[in-house]
Amino acid sequence: MPDYSGTPLIKKLGITPAMKVLLINSPAAYFDWLHTDIRPQLIQQPANETPHFVHAFVTSTSQYMTIFKELIAIYKANPSVIIWVSWYKKSAGIATDVTEHTIRNYALQHDLVDVKVCAVSDQWSGLKLVVRKELRTR
Repeated sequence: MPDYSGTPLIKKLGITPAMKVLLINSPAAYFDWLHTDIRPQLIQQPANETPHFVHAFVTSTSQYMTIFKELIAIYKANPSVIIWVSWYKKSAGIATDVTEHTIRNYALQHDLVDVKVCAVSDQWSGLKLVVRKELRTR
């Protein structure tokens, strides 16, 4: 089922059937939002395989910084990985110190750039991060 933009979430996120997917702290409703069962594509945390796609959900800046250490190892192993980081929207009414700017600014300091933002659900926003183009060809 598409959201208000008319595009299904799985397409907005860019998840394809061939991808190995790592989810970090995903809400229980995640698979409902996708309307697609991607469980066969999931890899476990800590990742024993290198994922093509990572979606991390964070509720505090300190949690984001901790998770980011794992993300660094992942994108060093696979510079073409797609990383989404999600945080609570202000309209969700849940106290958090994480914002789009928090995620973006820290990512920019660590060789990642943001290329897309989207609504993941009524409560969660997401920022898509990728390795800087000039570093992906190494």
